Amino acid sequence: MKRSVIDTVDLTVEELDGIIKTACDIIDNPKAYSEKCKGKKLATLFFEPSTRTRLSFEAAMLELGGSVIGFSEASSSSAAKGESVADTAKVISCYADIIAMRHPKEGAPYVAAKNASIPLINAGDGSHCHPTQTLADLLTIYREKGRLNDLSVGFCGDLKYGRTVHSLINALSRYTGIKVVLISPNELRLPKYVREGVLEKKGMEYIETTDLESSLNSLDVLYMTRIQRERFFDADEYERLKDSYVLTAEKMQLAKPDTIVLHPLPRVNEISVKVDEDKRACYFKQVLNGKYMRMALILKLLKDAEEGVAPTHSEEHAFVGKLKCLNPRCITSTEQELEHKFEKTDVEGVYKCIYCEAEYKI
Repeated sequence: MKRSVIDTVDLTVEELDGIIKTACDIIDNPKAYSEKCKGKKLATLFFEPSTRTRLSFEAAMLELGGSVIGFSEASSSSAAKGESVADTAKVISCYADIIAMRHPKEGAPYVAAKNASIPLINAGDGSHCHPTQTLADLLTIYREKGRLNDLSVGFCGDLKYGRTVHSLINALSRYTGIKVVLISPNELRLPKYVREGVLEKKGMEYIETTDLESSLNSLDVLYMTRIQRERFFDADEYERLKDSYVLTAEKMQLAKPDTIVLHPLPRVNEISVKVDEDKRACYFKQVLNGKYMRMALILKLLKDAEEGVAPTHSEEHAFVGKLKCLNPRCITSTEQELEHKFEKTDVEGVYKCIYCEAEYKI
């Protein structure tokens, strides 16, 4: 197993800052990087639909002088025949130098990374993590605000299933002076494992509210998200919640003059197209910044592989017992002969699945 990036916490603050520095240098000196990956191949394994993330990875590798192989949906792969994630990773390791993988099951990229002999980048696993979107978010905040410390950041919309939200909160928890405002319907509140395991554990200041308008004038960054139809098992619940928040040009008048608006995209109707004309709307800049950060991350992981840098993930404290993960979105629900493994949390008697982080009290 080579060093991979499954979550932003796999990278130290120094490494995050280094990747941002490399991305900024790529922006300023693109020709200097045009052959950095000559002769290298990126495999894009996308078991779930994607436009921005998949094309961004492909553009990143091509602009580094490398080439790309892979597939854009599960039906185009041997997964349609029942091949396991572990076996897919072993096979692709024979063909490529690095993998970018998106999968609807939480923990699937971790299982793939454990079985691959080349570096792997998580391009999104269910509602769990999306680290490279977070890299795009961080670069956008840094370039627009000039810092990653001392910021008030509002997250609005689907905070329960929003993997981009979970990943960015994790990343921002490593910086100082971050205040978080959580804006969502009660049904889509931030999961307990993020609220308690990140915000409270790190002593971060945060508030929860259902009111977007009253929060706008206090924010340096507003991170809008869509209500994700594909994450709901109950269609009626989706219909009831889908229009919970819509950011309009009128509402933007309540925000500070230097508040920036981010969105991981795709947008449905949660941001009016009229907001696009506002100079504070930075979501399309995010798209471009994502390509640069993915270029920088690819370079780092390939270099780490050449230098034999050890993997970040360890199962040293994980255990196998009678406990089973019951999360239907977890990779343990489908992967062949995958052992259910858990780690102790800071709460007595509470354990979390190492793949999806679902918690259980025993």
